[in-house]
Amino acid sequence: MPSPTTVAIPHSLGREEAARRIRSRVGDLARHIPGGVAEMQTAWPSENRMTLELTAMGQRLSATLDIADKDVTVTMLLPGLLGMMSGVIAAAVRDKGQALLRDDRA
Repeated sequence: MPSPTTVAIPHSLGREEAARRIRSRVGDLARHIPGGVAEMQTAWPSENRMTLELTAMGQRLSATLDIADKDVTVTMLLPGLLGMMSGVIAAAVRDKGQALLRDDRA
């Protein structure tokens, strides 16, 4: 079983606004994945937690986003070769996550 990779994305939006921005922009995720996303499923088991399952480049990735007042914690299970690139993937998630939360396009 892959080890979890955790990324904290700080913000100053408050929990409700951060959740609103994530909800309204989760569909934009596909354009940030190299090779395209073959399948993506999201669910909100609680108002401040989103789960995500996606398949890209033949790999299946699971993630949980926990939204708090001052940060969003993304916990990913990176299978196979993706696990060996966890540092690069974590940096990209941090950068794209900060941009998503900062840019209020909605």
